[in-house]
Amino acid sequence: MADSSTAWDPSKPILEIENLSISFFTRLREIPAVMDFSCTVMAGEAMGLVGESGCGKSTVALAVMRDLGKNGKIVAGTIKFKGRDLTHMGDEELRHIRGSEIAMIYQEPMASLNPAMKIGAQLAEVPMIHSGMSKDEAWKLARQIVADVRLPDPDRIINAYPHQLSGGQQQRIVIAMALMAKPALLILDEPTTALDVTVEAGIVDLVKDLGEKYGTSMLFISHNLGLVMDVCDRICVMYSGEAVETGAVTEVFDVMRHPYTQALFRSIPLPGADKNARPLISIPGNFPLPHERPPGCNFGPRCDYFQKGRCDATEIPMDPVPGGDRHATRCLRWSEIDWDAPPAKRAVKAKAPIGEVVLKMEDLKKYYDVSSGAFGGGTMKVVKANESLSFEAREGETLAIVGESGCGKSTFAKVLMGLETATSGSIMLFDENVQSTPIQKRNTDTVSSVQMVFQNPFDTLNPSMNVGRQIIRALEIFRYGKSDQDRQDRMLELLDLVKLPRAFADRMPRQLSGGQKQRVGIARAFAGGAKVVVADEPVSALDVSVQAAVTDLLMDIQRENRTTLLFISHDLSIVRYLSDRVMVMYLGHVVEMGTTDQVFQPPYHPYTEALLSAVPIADTKVVRKRIVLEGDIPSAVNPPPGCPFQTRCRWKSQVSPAGLCDREMPPVKTLDGGHQIKCHLTTEQLAQMEPVIKVAAE
Repeated sequence: MADSSTAWDPSKPILEIENLSISFFTRLREIPAVMDFSCTVMAGEAMGLVGESGCGKSTVALAVMRDLGKNGKIVAGTIKFKGRDLTHMGDEELRHIRGSEIAMIYQEPMASLNPAMKIGAQLAEVPMIHSGMSKDEAWKLARQIVADVRLPDPDRIINAYPHQLSGGQQQRIVIAMALMAKPALLILDEPTTALDVTVEAGIVDLVKDLGEKYGTSMLFISHNLGLVMDVCDRICVMYSGEAVETGAVTEVFDVMRHPYTQALFRSIPLPGADKNARPLISIPGNFPLPHERPPGCNFGPRCDYFQKGRCDATEIPMDPVPGGDRHATRCLRWSEIDWDAPPAKRAVKAKAPIGEVVLKMEDLKKYYDVSSGAFGGGTMKVVKANESLSFEAREGETLAIVGESGCGKSTFAKVLMGLETATSGSIMLFDENVQSTPIQKRNTDTVSSVQMVFQNPFDTLNPSMNVGRQIIRALEIFRYGKSDQDRQDRMLELLDLVKLPRAFADRMPRQLSGGQKQRVGIARAFAGGAKVVVADEPVSALDVSVQAAVTDLLMDIQRENRTTLLFISHDLSIVRYLSDRVMVMYLGHVVEMGTTDQVFQPPYHPYTEALLSAVPIADTKVVRKRIVLEGDIPSAVNPPPGCPFQTRCRWKSQVSPAGLCDREMPPVKTLDGGHQIKCHLTTEQLAQMEPVIKVAAE
């Protein structure tokens, strides 16, 4: 088949979406998912699509791939790729373009990999199918691209099965697969959401480098504004099925001209945000359902600048912003708004006083015995999930626990909750040692005083029980009150506490948004008057605007109840904003511990330095030193000798005598103010470290 793309002029847009409208048809109604959406991507350009869940980002990407399923239909507009209209293209022509000229990378890498095929065979299939390449040539190309995506030992990788690779390695293979046919356009749908920040940093650098190497244009879908700033040249902000602002990334970040873009930035913690003096501002109200959109401006009911009778009177067109680089906004009032005015003053909340120690762990170890055989046979091996954990947490304090997947954060949480028992060491909870007491044997007071808020609110609620009943069930277990009426009254008070309307008591979980479900989870955690709450990634599954509301809610409850909050997270922006102290874990060890200011400024543990440098920050004034860690966390079954971090440490060559890091576990150094770092570097060497994050001079 002749390639009709040869007639395309590279100075013209590679992707041109004009007035696109997409609907999904159910038996009851037509649900408009995307309306009047326009967007242009030039050759070699990376365009970021951002917005909250449900705004239509992924629907636009699937429309470009012409993969909307049976119910989805393009009802208006055109999608042109290299000047050809994809919306009226036949199946045969689409098959030729998909995979070879347009490729897509999905959020979950295992959804794109065949678990029964070796990696090399899966990669080689692409050029064999799309280009008719011979098997030998295809395998050679596969090996070369595996090396291009910076995977160690390409010969081993191409002969491995997907389950033998880590999440970050699987995602690199999916990127390699997308690049095998050297597509002109690469669509990436939240490609790093499920990955650690250190792995994410490597993937982001990789995507940028490969884009330049192969001249690939990109449509990059994300809700992470910092990530979009790192990867993209241009940005398109979506809200409720519409593009509301578009332009060059730096221009939209610095000269935003839509109230929704401004509201998004006010709800994310940037360096310098303070939970007491300058709390985050969440966007009021809720995202409208597709069939319940308001008249006029979709964002109107949640907008600070809304004018009745004007903003809701007519459809709002995209309006060019003069002097900008293809900068446009869907706002009637953009030229009247004072964009430099600070947000309305919010009540400054007094910092909760830190009280006595309520939780103390000393030399806690948690080992698991696992067999090397598939069905329980073979030799027994020991997984050292937690090694000599020692720390204390005080009343009213937020202690953040950070580190990559596999560092032992969640194992420690399970031991504290009594879901696992520790191998050795002590856990003193209010003067009681609960180290070897499983949850079944703990008394009701102990169980109610330590509660957990989980990462995914969808998995923790009973889908067949209404919200009120789920909270009352917790109150019954904690033996609260003397009568059903006492428990009913307390349940309504708990809904007030988490700022949910009392009418929600009669709602089923399916009728709630993600943020509302997480609030129900928090209400349940506090049902027994919890004194220590373990929050395991409680906002990572939520949109940024909902994150702000849930984070501030946790802070308000903490101030009111004097709760000790153990906040497990890999999002260091949120950690910096809300924590009083930070504990950094690596491969079961605490490698650094101190106040938030101590941990976020040099001297750093080399691992903390790399973690901080990997955090995407949505601020054009911030300059970051880039330190990308090579490789993944080693296995806890076979940890490296000496320092656990020595296999990935960039400072190792400066340690004297040579080989010390390979042989000996580092001591814990206590620096000024009780700041602890577990490292062989001398105090003088640590003192010479430079800040990773700097704010550039105006």
